Amino acid sequence: MTHTFFADRVAVLATMHQKEKVIAPILERNLGIKLQVPENFNTDQFGTFTRDRSRPDNQKITARLKAESALELTGETLAVASEGSFAPHPSFPMIPCNHELIILVDRVHQIEIFGQVISTETNYSHKTVRSLEEAQVFAQTIGFPEHGLVVMPDSSTKNPDEIVKGIVSESQLLTVVKEALRRSPTVHLETDMRALYNPTRMNAIAQATKNLVAAIQSTCPKCNYPGFELVKRIPGLPCGLCDSPTMLTHIAVYQCHHCSFRQEKLFPDGVEVADPAQCSHCNP
Repeated sequence: MTHTFFADRVAVLATMHQKEKVIAPILERNLGIKLQVPENFNTDQFGTFTRDRSRPDNQKITARLKAESALELTGETLAVASEGSFAPHPSFPMIPCNHELIILVDRVHQIEIFGQVISTETNYSHKTVRSLEEAQVFAQTIGFPEHGLVVMPDSSTKNPDEIVKGIVSESQLLTVVKEALRRSPTVHLETDMRALYNPTRMNAIAQATKNLVAAIQSTCPKCNYPGFELVKRIPGLPCGLCDSPTMLTHIAVYQCHHCSFRQEKLFPDGVEVADPAQCSHCNP
């Protein structure tokens, strides 16, 4: 039924960083929509990775604010927006990860649907350097010049006039770093995480978009609205050796945001017993 919701409709994409390059082909092919980018839409108002502009709220609310702002600007009824964050992996704190979240907001049917991905494929990094040579070595480690760099006096800088973004050439990097070192003994470098300067992040946005499509294509068994979403995982998958409950998922709970219908699914990961290695009784 999703084709009757979105087919042949215009959706505005709230971006100024060329995310349409990966989002548009996926959504247009799978949903039949036509994606458009509004002119003069400034997403920096919703926060910057360089921290000179704080995000107004958490990741999900910020993505929603972007979509709603694009709807207000254009007068359309369908919008898409994404928001990324970079932090230690929730299960493996020593590994950095990229959490990409994308939202579709439909004012005609009064629904919003999310897609997301947590990817450990990221070049998110930073370094304080004391020389041009150190800057060049750091640049090599993050995939420069295919991936852009940011240079600033120090990581706490809030003045946008002191932050040089979108550095994608050796000559520009050397010029900016040399000038910064003339003013200070150290300079802060970090990866430019804006999508148009970071192909690795752009790939994660594509993955999140595919997850959004899957969420849209999951329809409610009761009302047939798209976005029948996994809202809770209940642990307790029995150990294959001693039958004791483990922390692995036993039941997944899905819910429709339109009619609130809920449904439980046993063994959502396709296994009915847990490996004894995951059992606190067999492997304390």
